[in-house]
Formats: sequence, structure tokens, C-alpha cells
Amino acid sequence: MAGIGVKLNRIYGRNSIAGNLYGALYSTVVTIAPMLVVFGTVMLMHALLNFEEAGYAARELYSCTVLYMFIFSFLVVSPFTPVISRYMSDIIYEERYEDILPCFYLGLFMTAASGCALGIPFCLHEHFMGEVPVYYVFTGFCGYISLILVVYCMSFLSVSKDYKKVSLFFLIGMTAAVLASLGIRRFGRMEQTFSSLFGLSVGFLIIAVLEYAQIRQFFPENSGRYRPVFQYFRKYWQLIFVNFLYVLGLYTHNFVFWTTELRIVVAKSFVCAEPYDVATCIAMFTNIAASVIFISRVEMRFRSRYKAYTEAVIGGRWMDIQTAKKRMFRQLSEELVNLVRIQSIISMILYFIVVIFLPRVGYGGLVLEFYYCLAAGYFPLFIMYSTMLFLQYFNDLWGALLTSVLFFATMLTGSMAAVRLPYLWAGIGVFAAAVTGFVTAIFRLRWLERNLDRHVFCGGQILKHAVGKMPSNKVMDRYEETDAAGYF
Repeated sequence: MAGIGVKLNRIYGRNSIAGNLYGALYSTVVTIAPMLVVFGTVMLMHALLNFEEAGYAARELYSCTVLYMFIFSFLVVSPFTPVISRYMSDIIYEERYEDILPCFYLGLFMTAASGCALGIPFCLHEHFMGEVPVYYVFTGFCGYISLILVVYCMSFLSVSKDYKKVSLFFLIGMTAAVLASLGIRRFGRMEQTFSSLFGLSVGFLIIAVLEYAQIRQFFPENSGRYRPVFQYFRKYWQLIFVNFLYVLGLYTHNFVFWTTELRIVVAKSFVCAEPYDVATCIAMFTNIAASVIFISRVEMRFRSRYKAYTEAVIGGRWMDIQTAKKRMFRQLSEELVNLVRIQSIISMILYFIVVIFLPRVGYGGLVLEFYYCLAAGYFPLFIMYSTMLFLQYFNDLWGALLTSVLFFATMLTGSMAAVRLPYLWAGIGVFAAAVTGFVTAIFRLRWLERNLDRHVFCGGQILKHAVGKMPSNKVMDRYEETDAAGYF
């Protein structure tokens, strides 16, 4: 998200109520607006298409299809985007813009191939074993692949820094989704659930096409150099597991509860636990503001201190380096404390709103019972992710990997223990995993603060590594024969 700090400083620099409101709106647009647009579109289509008239089986099949589309599209993309983003950052720093398209195409092929390898067998099982019509299965598969392309292309569009245009793409695509669902419902005489699924697939496809066109507009040249991208996957393999384990951990507790008595099997293929899944979604939205706060505050304040430190390392005195380091870590601590304070206020307000109004819209009972502990768990979870991003700021890949591994392991074991507890404590695995990851990342940041000089100045290599046959370790013979003149 580098690049929005200048814009936010200019907005908040007006020191007015209107400026602060516009700054908050701009931060939302560049962070979570696409997700809010998609969520709002789904709710709008439910109302316009009269989902209450659809049968229970059809509604469950639609809900599970959309749920699986989102979960597994993020899981498929998660291992590739961190390394791709790292490669992009380095080649942009070196001003080798012609190498961006090879990186884009290679990552696109890997994500699409992984998505097909996971989705095609499932769709075949859904059709032959679940007896779901071919047109329904194919529409869901197209929406799933289109969503993979949308999520993948967004990592490249962050380079262009035109975040408002990304939000505009989502607005255009979701508008087309609503129109397509209404059109096929009225003129094609299709049922409500399939009309909504068809509209979402069309919308995601349009967004993917618009994002691809934007990428080609920004980076028209293609050098055809694909091998360096593979070298980055080998060099920064930790990033693959850091992001994948984090994203997998986000859904692991759902997977565990899908094995309990709450599970619902749809079309002999889909498995879900609807009350727990709904409570998870609401708990996530209760604490989603942490993403907006983190991005805006880091870009406005911490990034300038980080830049000052790196510039001091390149050409400053030792005293300047130490001063810049102390200021940077002081700012880091302040940002984490402010993030916790502001997010706690927002979360408490949203918590009471949900508790009061959720039963009035038909989501009380078991959903509300799950929500209490899950809301408490997602609060430290987003804070943990912020600290893990700080570790990646300092290129501490091993620290970020340790955080992700412990987060995933605690999430799995904690959720397996939570299924044996009363429903009120069902989210204890999420809370335990988030706290474990947060504590690990904080201690790693403190260790990094004490050892940053060694981490920065002693991490290089004198000899260049190469792959090949090892030369002989023999330097010379101790005894050599000489000729008559005394020469070797």
C-alpha cells in the first residue's frame, strides 16, 4: 500500500472536520471498499430476487457455492502473491519495468493452474455424486476462477497506486452483476439462486478483465525473462508459507467445526456449519476497521521513519543511524498502541450494536452465542497481522514464518479443543491463536530492535553463491620437482 501516505497527509493536513471525514473515507476506499461492495451486492440481489421464495435446498446450495468460492480462491492465491509482490518491488526499484509482465503472466499461470487442479475434481464430484446440473456447476466454477484472477490482479494494481480506480472496477462489476442476475431471472426464467450465482460470476469476470486491461496499460513492455521469477521463489520460500499458513489459519477453525454435529452436507459435496460461519463473518466485520487504521497510520507516520532509517544506513553517520533507529522503533510502538486503543473503541461500539440488533433481523440464538467469543478472538487477530507485517518490513522472514506456524498450530489445536466446550466458548481457539501469534511477533520485534545492526550490516555475503561442481580444495603441492635452473 505504499504511496497513499502523501495523499493522506495532505488530506488530514487541512485540520478540519470535513478533511478528517474525507481522510477516513479515502482510507476505507483504498483498503476494504471492494469487500464491502461485494458484500452489499450479495445482500441487494437477495432482496431484489426474493430469495425467501426459493426452496431451502436451493438456498443452501447457493450459500455453500459462494462460501467455497471465496474461501478457496483466497487459499489458492495466498502462496504466490507475497513472492510476486517482493519481486515486483525489487524490479521497480531497479527500474526494470519490462520484467513486470513476465512476472505477472507466470504468477497468473501458477494460480490458475492451482485453482483448476483444486476446482475441477470437486466440480466433477459435485455433478456426478451430488447430481447438480452441469450449467449450475459450470457457472460456479467460472465464478471461482474469475475470483482467483480478481484477487491475484489486485496485488499488481497496488503498484499503480490508483486505488480509487480499483474500487471503481468493483463498483462497475457488481453493478453488472445485479443487472445480469435480474436479466437472466426475468428473460431466462431461471430460479433465484442460480440467477444470483450467474450475476456474481459475470461481475467477477468483468472486474478481472478491467484489472487486466489496467495492468497492460501501466506495463506495456514484456522482456520475456521468466527464470528470475523462479529464482525468487527459491530465495524467498519463507514468504510462501508465511502467507499461506496465515490464510489457512483464518479458516481452520471453520473447517474444524464443519466436522461437528452442526455440519450440513449439501449435494454430497459441500460441508458447512451455517450458524458458526455466519457468526465468524459478523465477528470479522466487527474488527475489520483495524485494516483501515493500520494502513493509514503506517503510511502517514511509520513509513517516513522507516525511510529515514534506510537512508541513514545508505549514507549517514553511525550516530545518525542510531538516532533514526530509535525514532523508528519508538514510532512503531506508538502505532501499535494507538491501533489497539482505537480499534478497541470501534469494536466495543460495533459489538453492542450487533448484540442489540442482530436478534431483530433473525440472527439470534446460536449465531449470537458463537459471536461473543469470536468477536473477542478477531480483535487480537488483526493486531497480530499488523505486527507480522512489521516483521516483513524489516525483512525478518524467519520471524514472520515462526509467527505464522505458531498461529496456525494454535488455531488447529485450540479449535479441536473448543468443539468439546460449550458453544459460548467455541471461538476460544481463535482467541488463543491470535494471542499466541501476537505475543510471538512482539517478542520477535523486540529481539529485532536489539539486534537490528547485526541484522542489517551482517546479513550480506562476501562470495557470490553459485550452483555447480565444487572446485578442488587443493591449492598447491607441498613438494614440487624443479628443473636444472631451479624453476618449477
